[in-house]
Amino acid sequence: MKQSQLFTKTARDASKDEVAANAKLLTRGGFIYRQMSGVYTYLPLGFLVLKKIESIIREEMNAIGGQEMLMTTLQDPELWKRTGRWDDKAIDNWFKSELVSGSKVGIANTHEEPITEILTHFVDSYKDLPVSAYQFQTKFRNELRAKSGILRGREFIMKDMYSFSRSQEEFLEYYEAVAVAYEKIFDRVGIGEVTYRTKAAGGAFTGGLTDEFQTVCEAGEDTIYLDQSKKLAINKEVLNQENLEFLGMEKKNLKELKAIEVGNIFPLGTRYSKDLGLQYRDEKGGSQPVVMGSYGIGLGRLMGTVVEVSHDEDGIIWPEAISPFDLHLVSLLKGDQQKQAEKLHKTLQDKGYSVLYDDREVSAGIKFADSDLLGIPRRIVISEKTLKLDSVEIKIRAEKDSLIVKLAHLEKSLKK
Repeated sequence: MKQSQLFTKTARDASKDEVAANAKLLTRGGFIYRQMSGVYTYLPLGFLVLKKIESIIREEMNAIGGQEMLMTTLQDPELWKRTGRWDDKAIDNWFKSELVSGSKVGIANTHEEPITEILTHFVDSYKDLPVSAYQFQTKFRNELRAKSGILRGREFIMKDMYSFSRSQEEFLEYYEAVAVAYEKIFDRVGIGEVTYRTKAAGGAFTGGLTDEFQTVCEAGEDTIYLDQSKKLAINKEVLNQENLEFLGMEKKNLKELKAIEVGNIFPLGTRYSKDLGLQYRDEKGGSQPVVMGSYGIGLGRLMGTVVEVSHDEDGIIWPEAISPFDLHLVSLLKGDQQKQAEKLHKTLQDKGYSVLYDDREVSAGIKFADSDLLGIPRRIVISEKTLKLDSVEIKIRAEKDSLIVKLAHLEKSLKK
């Protein structure tokens, strides 16, 4: 990709409406565009990051037996009435609409009901279980406080997975497998060291204690209490002596921190399977309700969280796994010498690197400032000065110093 061909442009300042660091930096860098409060378009650079996050999540969900599908956005009210969740008193952030015929329809905010109803057509015997199915889909929630950029929106992409088990023991085994998979995801996107499994309340989705994954960050809306030795936290909303004793935690060992929720896993029990008739015949021919779980990760929120914890005063610092490009090639050459930069660009692409090539006719200062803002992990600078040395300059975004490397040794250096 030649930077001159990107229709997006960097900006010196973000809109005054944007307060959160993720919103400011992603908007200035041309990753996202704010359509209205809580609603963002992912521009080409942002879409590349989003798809890399999606790919990582997909790999980890597939690794534990998840089957990918895609459910509908439009929801039949009759299905939700059977579980008591069509009422706004049960879920207060529904978007609802009316068809031309006059009947009402819901716009999906989650999919426990639809996936359960679907499984009633395919699960009959204990031999049909266990099953886990997931999707990447746009969700809509009528948030009263759409804020913090892409951390809390009214329209967002979510990975939601649902598990179906024969027993509580079988469910718990899979539940823990998902928890491990989530930890791998957060490690791979670069926030594993500051993300903790956190006990919380289930809200509209389930009852009792559930698990969130919270990333420690001052921009977070949640308050958690972390036991660093146990690598376990508890959300402020469920902090009481009874829960502390149940979890084997002591208040004196807890540190109060602000955090961003980046994932959650809910035990659903048999609530939805009983309401919607999802049962199976056991080995003795008896009828049993299916035990369910629900597991969510918001892709945009995860992307925004990475920016919140990985940036400096100059811009974003993308972890390599989700950077929009592997390399940022910045050419300071002019005239016929520009052919040398073109040649290097092609060579790097042929070696399998994705490269954003800054071929623009602007000053070196602007190019370097934009490179810092965009946050691609490795910058390669080719200039008249480096050409005289038959070299290029390599700069790691997260480090201060740069390194002069011979062109003949460039690939070896990049692999390091």
